[in-house]
Amino acid sequence: MFPLSHMLKSFVRTGTLKVIDADGKAHVFAGKPGGPDVTMRLTDRTLYRKLFFNPELNAGEAYMDGRLSFENGSTLRDFLTLFSINRLSLGAHPMQKVLRKVSLAMKRFQQANPVGKAQKNVAHHYDLGNDFYKLFLDEGMQYSCAYFLNDNESLEQAQQNKLRLIASKLALKPGLKVLDIGSGWGDMALYLARMENVDVTGVTLSKEQHALSNEKARAMGLSDRVRFRLQDYREVPERFDRIVSVGMFEHVGVHHYDEFFAKVNALMNDDGVMLLHSIGHMSPPGTASPWMRKYIFPGAYSPALSEVFTSVEQNSLWVTDLEFLRLHYAKTLNHWWRRFEANRAKVAEMYDERFCRMWEFYLVSAEMMFQTGSQLVFHMQLARKRDAVPITRDYITDVQRQYQASEGRLPARQSH
Repeated sequence: MFPLSHMLKSFVRTGTLKVIDADGKAHVFAGKPGGPDVTMRLTDRTLYRKLFFNPELNAGEAYMDGRLSFENGSTLRDFLTLFSINRLSLGAHPMQKVLRKVSLAMKRFQQANPVGKAQKNVAHHYDLGNDFYKLFLDEGMQYSCAYFLNDNESLEQAQQNKLRLIASKLALKPGLKVLDIGSGWGDMALYLARMENVDVTGVTLSKEQHALSNEKARAMGLSDRVRFRLQDYREVPERFDRIVSVGMFEHVGVHHYDEFFAKVNALMNDDGVMLLHSIGHMSPPGTASPWMRKYIFPGAYSPALSEVFTSVEQNSLWVTDLEFLRLHYAKTLNHWWRRFEANRAKVAEMYDERFCRMWEFYLVSAEMMFQTGSQLVFHMQLARKRDAVPITRDYITDVQRQYQASEGRLPARQSH
């Protein structure tokens, strides 16, 4: 099983990995106790070399195709947990160091998201169909990190908490004009309009999201104050008092950050405020997973915080508040995975078995990135003026309490 066996000897430092090769021979790689005990079967001899040279890409592809499977009670979750807790030893292997250097050299091309191509990249993922996303997202179809006040909360409650937390950081006032960059299925924009008498414009590059968002606005009787456009944020001509962006920044690409924050500055009035909700990581700058980039999010990248601050500084914006949500996305992804598994048969009918395996690999590996890897979610509040928001954070808690009381007086959400 050479050269894969050579890498696995240095890879497994915690837990045990038993590999049954294509000839039925078992190979055991054991580290210290405390990790999963995984039995994996490989039915394709070419994987010995492919997994050695590019394990992240080829493990995902082999699982999708059924050439890599698990036995003796082991699951994909067990394997990806083992992979995640041993990721540093894998990264230290000489071959992986070479692969990382090559990937870093190609970073600009991997994350190219000019106008036009950005829409194609978004459509690859978000235009799979609203019916598909309804199978595992919350009722409002929020496809971003929720905010759990305790472990007993439902996904719906936690997503409502997220809307409330973000809205409270925008310091809204009646009559303000708000822009939602990457408005998804519309819940953020609609929540702001329900809490305050503000005018909201949402922009998205997904045709599916655009259609459903406007339908929801009409159903709620908010079309006079909330509208959604199929438009790249770079082509928005107006100026706004408030800007919010949830789960969109990951699709910008690090070489477009100066362009992004320059446009944010240009879009804001002098006393404007922006709240940016994005995935990032606590480790140095790197590259996106090759498997994730190829199959799930082409052109996407979760930045190191140093990459974000550099561009913010270059574009004369104040960081007026910063908050980190460390484990909330792991909890969110676990909810999505459990709902996906409960509806797996329906997904297979809509697509096929390979698609199901692809999404299983995506959801579980993403959860592991937040559970034991370096991923996090950050809230960065930005302004053109240092005193655009109060100089203490008490208002954030006060407004959350006010909005929570208001939520109880709102009419029930209509299903779509």
